[in-house]
Amino acid sequence: MSLRFDDRVAIVTGAGGGLGRTYALELARRGCKVVVNDLGGDGHGSSGTSAMADQVVGEIRGFGGEAVANYDSVENGESIVKTAIDKWGRIDIVINNAGILRDVTFVNMKEIDWDLIFKVHVKGAYAVTKAAWPYMRDQKYGRIVVTSSNSAVYGNFGQVNYSAAKHALIGFSNSLAQEGAKYNILSNALLPTAVSRMSKSVMSDAMASMFLPEHVTPLVLYMVHEKFVDTGKLFEAGAQWYGTVHYYGNKGKVLPEATVEDVRNNWNDIAGMDEIRYLESSKDHMVELMENLNEQKAKM
Repeated sequence: MSLRFDDRVAIVTGAGGGLGRTYALELARRGCKVVVNDLGGDGHGSSGTSAMADQVVGEIRGFGGEAVANYDSVENGESIVKTAIDKWGRIDIVINNAGILRDVTFVNMKEIDWDLIFKVHVKGAYAVTKAAWPYMRDQKYGRIVVTSSNSAVYGNFGQVNYSAAKHALIGFSNSLAQEGAKYNILSNALLPTAVSRMSKSVMSDAMASMFLPEHVTPLVLYMVHEKFVDTGKLFEAGAQWYGTVHYYGNKGKVLPEATVEDVRNNWNDIAGMDEIRYLESSKDHMVELMENLNEQKAKM
């Protein structure tokens, strides 16, 4: 049975091209009503035009789908959500996809390079999600996706600003997942690898053909479907591959009243990854620390 989105309303930010466009089109094909948000700027956060959002809305209406354009910056989250509420009276899905790049080495980075990245990626995701949150709580239903990046997990040369902002979004999503759980609001983060307005300048045509946005879309649509149950997770997609990323830690070692020399002398146990474990939450981490302390006290 195909997965449908009939009677659902979605906001997709940055939906005028790239990944956002493919999300909006496929959601609409499956019955979802879509707010196509796009400021119409370039990949560096400058200029703007309504043409990009209008074109996607035209495509959707062309095959009989329902969509409306919104041209606000994601900082104006209330206005974007108001577009959905005024048109359809509800909001079920928020896909925080809008983004820009301001790549520059740290030594040459200016405050505007840092501030603009955080304004669009972090403040934008906050503003749109914050405005949608009360409606999702009241209806006890919501699906939220935030777009992170492999640069957040591994770092990337010339992207100190971008990497930091994208990692902030992982913590943002994980905490939303905990606060939204009792209201059936699920929140997850995504690491997509695909050609977009931001990446097309650094991808050859041959590479771009292997990293199509359409290869990420199936995962994102499942993440925002009513049958989806995972929350607080980090998923990855690109080049027709789909997976999950977890943070793992090692066993470590308890060093009572440790000195600097104790740390040095036990570095293989502290830094080695021979024995690894996965913890689901910060609460689990705290429980493990307390167990280590109690075990140490029992030996005294």
